[in-house]
Amino acid sequence: MTTTGKPDAEWRPDVLGHNYECMDLPLKPDEEGPVKATLVRHAPPVEDAAPHGILDFLTTFAKRKRRTPLAPGGAPRVVLYLHGWADYFLQTELAEYLTASGFLFYALDLRKFGRSLLPGQTPGYTSDLGVYDEDLSAALREIEIDVASRTSNRVPPTVHLIAHSLGGLIAALWANRNPGKVGTLVLNSPWLELQGSSLVRSIAMHLVEPFARTDPKRPFRFPEMPAYWESVSIEAHGEWMLDPVWRPRASFPIRAGWTKAVLAGHAAVERKLNIDAPVLVLLSGRTRIQGEWTADLMRADAVIDVEETSRRALGLARRTAVFRYPGALHDVFLSRRTVRQQAYRDVAVWLAAYPY
Repeated sequence: MTTTGKPDAEWRPDVLGHNYECMDLPLKPDEEGPVKATLVRHAPPVEDAAPHGILDFLTTFAKRKRRTPLAPGGAPRVVLYLHGWADYFLQTELAEYLTASGFLFYALDLRKFGRSLLPGQTPGYTSDLGVYDEDLSAALREIEIDVASRTSNRVPPTVHLIAHSLGGLIAALWANRNPGKVGTLVLNSPWLELQGSSLVRSIAMHLVEPFARTDPKRPFRFPEMPAYWESVSIEAHGEWMLDPVWRPRASFPIRAGWTKAVLAGHAAVERKLNIDAPVLVLLSGRTRIQGEWTADLMRADAVIDVEETSRRALGLARRTAVFRYPGALHDVFLSRRTVRQQAYRDVAVWLAAYPY
């Protein structure tokens, strides 16, 4: 395996099936050995106007002549999706809606998550959220190459980054460090603060620090909280087929070094960021966090504090909007049909309003 990303880089059929392909992005090895990220693309043939396996309203939308993926200035319009914790890309409806809306759609499974998880690796583990800069840089390089090939356009693409939960925290910190890299940032229930408050986070950091320093991969023993998984998985009360390894019922173990990295990210958000791109934050109407599943969890965020998140969101950038979705799950795009349809439309309109 190389670290340049070239000889080994080629597209192959993805687990999502028809019109989805993926590519390995080799990264620098770490203490556990070889490391990779995985880029996924939705690439239907130009003549294939109707997405496969999608809702009727999307099929009707897509049967119209597909909009050109070019902004007024001639730059191809690209969406890059970033998943959350113990997660991977599976939001095919979102991909097909945005493709039909005139965007070239890609998604990234970060190192040690989903398609990128290699044997012997600690799932999802890092002691520094900044390590994902390499994953994102590799993805953006490959996207630029692929877009040029698909569109025969020499103008660099305008990339719109959509990120969920932990991915939202990673994306916000990355965008703050890398001005000018994205056209807009859409954060789907971003994890911007520890559940509770900054005081709880400060106490947690003091408790975690000794373990993070001496035994960073030490797992903490917390009660299992499978209620959100049950709201999403088709094996329980949800609509979505989830890979049991990539998105396990009980999540990944929470480890000391990773916890310290996340808390440091939350502290940076509290100090306020200065993201230069317009930011849209999507949130459920309310929070309900509990261990046991009840029907009420089908209409609430069971993971983050949406009120605290909405307050933190206003400190991300000069141009920030917060859209609330009563009845949404933690992943707004995996919520019940009427909620996610509205979110698809809102995001497409938002992206169209910022073509550059």
